[in-house]
Amino acid sequence: MPQLTSTSTDAARSTVIYDVTRIVTRALNAAPNGIDRVDFALARHFLARSAAERGALICTAIGPRLADPDSALETIEGVESLWREDGDAGEDEVYRAVVAALLSNGSARASMTRVRRSPNLSFLERNWQAMRRWAPYLGRPTGEAPRGAIYFNVTQFLVDRSWYLRWLTARPDVKPVFFVHDLLPIEAPEFFRAREAMLHPRRMSNVCRYGAGVVVGSQAVAGRLRQFAAECGRPELPICVARLPVSPVFSSRAEPPPALVGVNYFVVCGTIEPRKNLLTLLNVWRVLARDTAPPKLIIVGKRGWLSAAVIEMLERSAALRPHVIEAGGLSTPGLRCLLAGARALLMPSFAEGFGLPVAEALAAGTPVIASDIEAFREVGGDAIDYVDPLDGLGWLQAVRDYSTPQSPRRRAALARLSRGESDPNVFFAKIDDFIAQL
Repeated sequence: MPQLTSTSTDAARSTVIYDVTRIVTRALNAAPNGIDRVDFALARHFLARSAAERGALICTAIGPRLADPDSALETIEGVESLWREDGDAGEDEVYRAVVAALLSNGSARASMTRVRRSPNLSFLERNWQAMRRWAPYLGRPTGEAPRGAIYFNVTQFLVDRSWYLRWLTARPDVKPVFFVHDLLPIEAPEFFRAREAMLHPRRMSNVCRYGAGVVVGSQAVAGRLRQFAAECGRPELPICVARLPVSPVFSSRAEPPPALVGVNYFVVCGTIEPRKNLLTLLNVWRVLARDTAPPKLIIVGKRGWLSAAVIEMLERSAALRPHVIEAGGLSTPGLRCLLAGARALLMPSFAEGFGLPVAEALAAGTPVIASDIEAFREVGGDAIDYVDPLDGLGWLQAVRDYSTPQSPRRRAALARLSRGESDPNVFFAKIDDFIAQL
């Protein structure tokens, strides 16, 4: 993965014990999601510090234990290699298949194009090696953590389990810091599995109970967390707002792939799940399919929960088959290349905690049409073309307007874009300063 690095040189810093439990499990996935990108970036930042300032923690068969930071860094590099994050887009089989589908005669397709990374034997072997390294790991007792250390959990993985956090009660000198990405399973439980809607309040309650501080990616999440914390009796809970970093690959200059110049297509990015509102887009594309030369839609993301209605449309709609491409397991370089040639990124979500694909598209210089929701307005400001998530006709008109490269509406969106270089060190510095003040 193109690395997000820090240049911090503070002399006296607390030891940060970074929770790597979720990172180890990511070898089971074909590609990273937004939380993975934040987790891996912060893991590199903290695990690359000097020996006296870094530590790691992992859940083992006998509970949470201190782990070897060097082994954790090796695992990060191994998983990123599995994801082909450090390669060229042309080396990504999913990207190549998407390009082939974009250039094909869609009317001849008998079924919807669905491309995924093939689990070849080499991939499975390297995957197993990454997991096997940690399976028998027992580590060292948490009681050996340096006095006054910071425990940092970025993904809330296992934070709903009281036994996982019990060691913090025995070590009141250790200051727990959590990264809260959103409170959506509490605010909109209808978009999540019933179990998730039950577990997330537990996570947030434990965050408020144990947390010496919390980091969030947006003011929108900060406001909701302050209200929840007050209800839990922690109105004074320190909260740091640090806008999520964008990988440098997106802010680098890139021309559309030559093969895709002139191809009319749009990208939507995210796990296929209810709050992403993909049904609205698919119904828009059913109408567009009647046009003489309809655009194509690339869905970048894996199939998630409660998505049966979307999958039924993808697999059974004859109108959609020639025009929709489902791409699971696409690498970051592959996504960057597709954004370079896309008419726009579409994000019709009902709710988001931040919206990393929006920030990535804007950094890449790609126009964005997105739902008119608080999180997107915070990320994109005036650069985004906003449409109400329930306004199907509005989405239809926007796609039609953007389908012509030189349309006034698209040209106006490009003029509003700010393509300044993204500096990830601002993100790291805010968190370092926050931790230092706890």
